[in-house]
Amino acid sequence: MTRILQVILLPVSLLYGLAMLFRNLLFDLHILPSKTFGTPVISVGNLTFGGTGKTPHIEYLIRLLTPGMFLATLSRGYGRKTNGFILASKRSNVKYIGDEPLQFLKKFETVKVAVDEKRSRGIQLLLEKYPDLDVILLDDAFQHRYVKPGLSILLTDYHRLYAEDLVLPSGTLREFSSGAARADIIVVTKTPKIFSPITRRRIIEELKPKSHQRVYFSYIKYVEPVPVFDSPDLLFPARATNIFLFTGIANDYPLREHLERICSELVVMKFADHHPYNVKDIEEITRRFNDLPTQKKIIVTTEKDVMRLKTPELSAYLKNLPLFCVPMEIDFHGTDKEKFDNEILRYVKQNQRNSRIP
Repeated sequence: MTRILQVILLPVSLLYGLAMLFRNLLFDLHILPSKTFGTPVISVGNLTFGGTGKTPHIEYLIRLLTPGMFLATLSRGYGRKTNGFILASKRSNVKYIGDEPLQFLKKFETVKVAVDEKRSRGIQLLLEKYPDLDVILLDDAFQHRYVKPGLSILLTDYHRLYAEDLVLPSGTLREFSSGAARADIIVVTKTPKIFSPITRRRIIEELKPKSHQRVYFSYIKYVEPVPVFDSPDLLFPARATNIFLFTGIANDYPLREHLERICSELVVMKFADHHPYNVKDIEEITRRFNDLPTQKKIIVTTEKDVMRLKTPELSAYLKNLPLFCVPMEIDFHGTDKEKFDNEILRYVKQNQRNSRIP
């Protein structure tokens, strides 16, 4: 968005921000109710529309808390074709529960995965079905104030801090940046792996955390690419001449930067976040891939995109292509990992009905 357009849209942004400020005031004054629960509830969210890395941070929490604890995740289920509360099962697909919950379901067999656009109802139904749950992880619920989580984690992208952003439509914020005060923990995501103490101090000064808030810094770790379809003969080349990358996620720049370091040429095809792929999309992807003037080439996408691609209809078109996905995880800089882990575990231990932590 150009600077001129941002300025033109500022009055609209101001009105939208004020509307959200008024809504938050109604919750702060208890005119609108926020429900609390006896079971530990951890919310992971952001102030912006997508792209801060909520999914890998939820996965980090799952790995931290399991085995040993009985967990559930609750998401809105963005992009699904259903409504209401749904408890995922092995038969669930992306149209039924959405791509991110489906990814949790595929990767973590012991975790209960549910979706509900009304988080309060979703938590209540989860607890009725599984009263011995140790923790419930709320995905993308920072603005869903009908639930007051026991611990609120706010993510902000290193490349676009909320302190430097504007409210929609001039920027990407869902509310004024002052809303960050509701968080207990702030995580600056997608930081460089080499991260100086000077940069750390500068960012903390920009964010101006409250006295009750802790700030941590995470970075992305990409795992070895794997074939999307079972194919023992398909191996990721040590040095691919060309990589054709297509994504339907909010921000794919970290993956692009990663792939540029391991290939001679990267060609990118970008779709909208949560894009529902169809046959025409796959035909266009295939055509553009085949047009690359080399025999040494592969196709790469993300784990989240795979959830929307592995349908019976699309798989027939994709299974013969050299298609890989690049799994990603997150980690924390320096002592942040130990401090973050201890804070999460301490909160859960102190608030569990029946502690499962030794």
